[in-house]
Amino acid sequence: MKLNIFWFRRDLRLTDNSALEAALETGLPVLPLFIFDTSITDELPGDDPRIGFIYDALMSINAELGRYSSSLVIRKGDPVKIWPDIAGLFEIDSVFVSRDYEPYGIKRDESVGKILASAGISLKSFKDQVIFEQKEIVKPDNTPYTVFTPYKKRWLLQFKREFNYAGSPAEIRRNFYRKIFPFPSLSKLGFRKSTIEVRPFDLSVIRDYDRLRDIPSADATSYLGPHLRFGTISIRSVVKKASEENNIFLGELIWREFFMQILFNFPHVVTENFRKKYDGIRWRNNEREFQRWCDGETGYPIVDAGMRQLSETGYMHNRVRMITAGFLCKHLLTDWRWGEAWFAQKLLDFELSSNNGNWQWSAGTGCDAAPYFRIFNPLVQQQKFDPCLEYTIKWLPDVNRPGYPEMVVEHSYARKRAIETYKERIML
Repeated sequence: MKLNIFWFRRDLRLTDNSALEAALETGLPVLPLFIFDTSITDELPGDDPRIGFIYDALMSINAELGRYSSSLVIRKGDPVKIWPDIAGLFEIDSVFVSRDYEPYGIKRDESVGKILASAGISLKSFKDQVIFEQKEIVKPDNTPYTVFTPYKKRWLLQFKREFNYAGSPAEIRRNFYRKIFPFPSLSKLGFRKSTIEVRPFDLSVIRDYDRLRDIPSADATSYLGPHLRFGTISIRSVVKKASEENNIFLGELIWREFFMQILFNFPHVVTENFRKKYDGIRWRNNEREFQRWCDGETGYPIVDAGMRQLSETGYMHNRVRMITAGFLCKHLLTDWRWGEAWFAQKLLDFELSSNNGNWQWSAGTGCDAAPYFRIFNPLVQQQKFDPCLEYTIKWLPDVNRPGYPEMVVEHSYARKRAIETYKERIML
């Protein structure tokens, strides 16, 4: 029997899924597939909470598919090696996927596409994880934007002209491939359950986001990050709600797409500064100080509270992310790539483009970045955003006790040192 395959990646849902709907609309039976990509999972601990989150999402999808006498096919390994086997097991017309914009994903899909083409199978990709793709919001001369504000203006203009979202159909098409495949246990796949869990998203906070977003103790964040990262919710539904309820929240979603198109158009940013003039910064890269930052022992309470929240939960409040990142790069003069790698390891909502873009923003080396002389005073930030220490004491109960660390560096000295170091590079 001829069939189509839908390959789940960053779109772990059955409804409002562009590529899946396109596959079902062909009328051919659709076989759903997920591959635990060892190129990614081998870099993670076996109990990484993000793997557990993906597994739980797949279990939910599999249970829903059972209503249609269907199920997921689960594989683990290198997709480039797995696809020839799959192509030999079924009579496949086309493979449907949601487009990936990260360098690894682009390269993987090019390789898989060639393998499928050699077997006479089409690889069909669709936009799903963004409202506008990398080449849809460009300057009049068709070059990419590198400054956020004009990008946002163009994005909003195009959004008003083109966005028409009626929501997902109440009932999805039923032409899934009818066969029940075994669903492997987490342990059989070589993974373990984590003590850290991804929190459910909360869209009710969107309405008051502008008023509460800078107050860490309010815990008024949506926790959408991991859900958007792995596609357990449609970006279209979130953007529609944000556009109706809170323009500030919508702006944060536009930042997400801005950094995605930066990564696509300037892939060198993965390992290099966007702004080449900062390539010669003499980072101190003191390993002992970096470890104190990782462990939440810098002697600056709001920095330490944020780092401990991250280690214990996989989350960190957005305002505190700015403070902790700026502190590492400018107070300690540690290469932003060190901090980026630590956040990539710990953040449940890790997204390569946003993580990279925000770290380079904090370091002053990225596009539309904070100027090198903008250096947050962590004590002032504490007074402004956590004056009663509610957030700080929650994650740092020992803050007022004997033994709490001395400041790793004094602010005014660190600020002067950072400015001189950056200036030295700029003046070359």
